[in-house]
Amino acid sequence: MEIKKILTKAPKAKPDESSLGFGRYFTDHMFIMDYTRGKGWHDARIVPYGPLEMDPATMCFHYAQETFEGMKAYRREDDGSIVLFRPMENIRRLNRSDERLCIPYIPEEDALQAIKELVAVDADWVPHSYETSLYIRPFVIATDVGVGVHPSDTYKFIIILSPVGAYYAEGVNPVKIYVEDEYSRASAGGTGFTKAAANYAISLAAQEKAAKLGYSQVLWLDGAERKYVEEVGTMNVFFKINGEVITPALGGSILPGITRKSTIELLKYWDVPVSERRISIAEVMEAADNGTLEEVFGTGTAAVISPVGELCYEGRHITISDFKIGELTQKIYDTLTGIQWGRIEDPFGWIVKI
Repeated sequence: MEIKKILTKAPKAKPDESSLGFGRYFTDHMFIMDYTRGKGWHDARIVPYGPLEMDPATMCFHYAQETFEGMKAYRREDDGSIVLFRPMENIRRLNRSDERLCIPYIPEEDALQAIKELVAVDADWVPHSYETSLYIRPFVIATDVGVGVHPSDTYKFIIILSPVGAYYAEGVNPVKIYVEDEYSRASAGGTGFTKAAANYAISLAAQEKAAKLGYSQVLWLDGAERKYVEEVGTMNVFFKINGEVITPALGGSILPGITRKSTIELLKYWDVPVSERRISIAEVMEAADNGTLEEVFGTGTAAVISPVGELCYEGRHITISDFKIGELTQKIYDTLTGIQWGRIEDPFGWIVKI
């Protein structure tokens, strides 16, 4: 794929790496590629970052035909090179999301090339500070103009970049999670397994409710019975109960996380008992009562690993691991980030160099 490059003549000042936050700053350039039915994907280009001019009747505004991904580029500590972590997993997941929303398939190698070339153009934006990274946000939007309900004939595939620090203000310290049993995020046959923008809009009311009660995130239960644990708003979730690590099985309503997959593979590599199965909130609470709930943590690209120190369900507050990061949780975090930042060897072939 040929990518045309038009570079900015007015580079931005770089932000202070000690106070990046998450998703607050954006680099000098972005990637755009267009799709037209009958022509396919075309006009791949890297251009200066800036606003998009769109008609008010553009279909993505009205029918949420839009998907996205989240991944990171890391500056390795061993040699200063810039790397990606399992980028093909994200690209394949984007295509699965697109298929569900009737968005055209993006050739995997073209998507990877676009990501690599954009990161290379803005390589100076990849932070150097400890545990910072460059967040990569590929997304696809429907661009037909009109308010009839049908799949668009035109789309834009866009990638933007943002230097980031920790996703949660708590960093890798334990977070407090509110178990949501009123609202529903997803159900079988829906779009829960996709990274569709609408899924996140659906989650906002519960997230606001949790925030007012002092909780960082929501733990969702299944949409049918409000009985089985599914995922946290921005993470998959794992429970260590009596020596076994359990995470909810994928069933169409849970996002198949890349960090989730990597964590399961790490646990199996270490011979730690791990299972993917249905787990009810009642089982979690019972384990807390009888002392077998040893650790709880979330996994996701943004936070990597986030220990959970407290769960609130039906007015009950349970503390996990004395509100400290558990030993296994710490080991998973250290290993994943160690591989990503080049502190330790990558025995799995997960790292892709720019």
